[in-house]
Formats: sequence, C-alpha cells, structure tokens
Amino acid sequence: MIWGLKTVAFFDIWTVEHLLSGISIGSFSMYLNKKKIKNEFKIDSYNSFYFDMILVLLIAYIWETAEHYLETGLAGESVQYWFQGVEFWANRFISDPLITVFGYFISKYYPITVTPARIISLLWLLIHIFIFPHSMYLHDIF
Repeated sequence: MIWGLKTVAFFDIWTVEHLLSGISIGSFSMYLNKKKIKNEFKIDSYNSFYFDMILVLLIAYIWETAEHYLETGLAGESVQYWFQGVEFWANRFISDPLITVFGYFISKYYPITVTPARIISLLWLLIHIFIFPHSMYLHDIF
C-alpha cells in the first residue's frame, strides 16, 4: 500500500513531519558544515555533500531507532498506545529517511523555506502530540 496507516503503508501522515524536519536538519547540517568544519578546522578538501548526507541520514536513522523502541512499549503503555503500532518496515527504512533527505535538498536549494518549515514542524508536533489522542488520528478522520 502506498498511502495509509503507518503499520501497512509506504507513506503515512507523518511523512509531512519527516519532510519538515528534513528541511530543518538539512539546514543544521549545512550550517555545521560551513561554520564549524570549513572555518574552524580549515578543511577545504572534502566533499561537503557527503558530510551533509551522512549527518542527515544519521539523524534520520537514530530517530527511527528510537521510534521503534517507543512503539514497542519501552517508555510505557501510554506512549505505545499513542504510536498506534509498529511502523511498516519499508516506511521506517526507506520512505521516512528518503523524505528527510528530500527535505535536505529543499533546504539546500530553497533556504527561505527553513524558518517556515521549523515553525510548521513545531506546531505540527505540539498539536499532534498534545491534542490528538494518538499518532494515526488524522487517518481515522479521513
């Protein structure tokens, strides 16, 4: 299934959040790359694209690992209930990191999107974590 509940689909409603966080993480990666590595360490002979990709994918997979343990109940039953099941393997390992990388490219070529993406991402998280009863609530409505 291409679109639907996270337990059975390649993409779900949280794909939006992965895109927004990818924009923010991509901006952070480019900032770290330019300000810290090139200016402070004076290293100019490396390919900055690879540094950015490694950092973006590292953060994406660290989150997916943490999310897996939260979904299985490591932080308690209420957190497990909020996650509404374990994510489909292709969603976790392919589409979520891929969308995060796509967000990196948006931040790289359209840096004006970074601030709005951060604001929308923060609002998205606040609304969907603290107001809605669980993570798949929007799928229940539509």
